[in-house]
Amino acid sequence: MKTLIGGAIAVLLGVVGLAVWFNQFLILLAGCVPPVLLLGGGLALYLGFDELKDSWKKDDSSDVSEPNDDKAKIEKLEKELDELKKEK
Repeated sequence: MKTLIGGAIAVLLGVVGLAVWFNQFLILLAGCVPPVLLLGGGLALYLGFDELKDSWKKDDSSDVSEPNDDKAKIEKLEKELDELKKEK
């Protein structure tokens, strides 16, 4: 109950303060939005580049491992075929 009353008082004071100091709020907002956009955009660029590098590494490693995997599969299938021939 105390939290509810404290929250209601905070909202009331926030609305009154916003109404009284609306011009200052807009100046503060105008000063905060560009740096937030700059930092958010920089973070998005960094994460996107990092993801791109990971996909490049994945493509490079999959190209190298595929022939080895194919050889191992072929050898395994040949062994199974030989075993099946011996059973007959």
